Amino acid sequence: MREGSAEDGWVYAPPSGALEVVHQDRDMVVVNKPSGLLSVPGRLHPDCAVSRLKEQFETLYPVHRLDMDTSGLLVLALRRKAERALMQQFQERSVAKTYVARVFGHPKDKGGSIRLALTRETGRPRSRVDAQGKSAQTDWRVLSLDSDGNSRLSLHPRTGRSHQLRLHLQALGHPILGDRFYGHAQALAAAGRLCLHAAELSLRHPYSGEPLTLRSKVPF
Repeated sequence: MREGSAEDGWVYAPPSGALEVVHQDRDMVVVNKPSGLLSVPGRLHPDCAVSRLKEQFETLYPVHRLDMDTSGLLVLALRRKAERALMQQFQERSVAKTYVARVFGHPKDKGGSIRLALTRETGRPRSRVDAQGKSAQTDWRVLSLDSDGNSRLSLHPRTGRSHQLRLHLQALGHPILGDRFYGHAQALAAAGRLCLHAAELSLRHPYSGEPLTLRSKVPF
């Protein structure tokens, strides 16, 4: 996650307005976070998904995060017991996640699995591929090869490392369009935002244990 700095001229200017609620019950709420909005308060910027939702909910406990530039499904608990149950699922990697991305170029294969270890860079809000880092796996498949020379992919992260999808696709040779951290100049110029969206989550309800699948329409 990055908040920006005076050095690169980047300014935190998140989209305004209330967040779309995709699912709500007494234990949890799932919202559609827009690209450009922090999930939780940053060191310099208090405006975020959690702060906006606290205007509607008395108690609120985030159980995972999305990168600021990534849009899509964000899960929050409304009770402590639900928070523990949901966090356990994310920690055990039993939550099935599907992302959709638009990437630079046309992959030569229809899909595959990327297994490249990652590590956080010291003193920088970035990560890098590092054989000595933590194991990371992303399964992917092509949804469409678009006429503009770029492609739409379905991504299934099997681990949850920082910037995992962005780095794995860069390493594949097809950076995500609009990626200002890892994309080359052409990929960055091809979109006005990071074209990465958390489109589907499948988990167990924290109270009933019943399977719950949530979906969000891809905005690009």
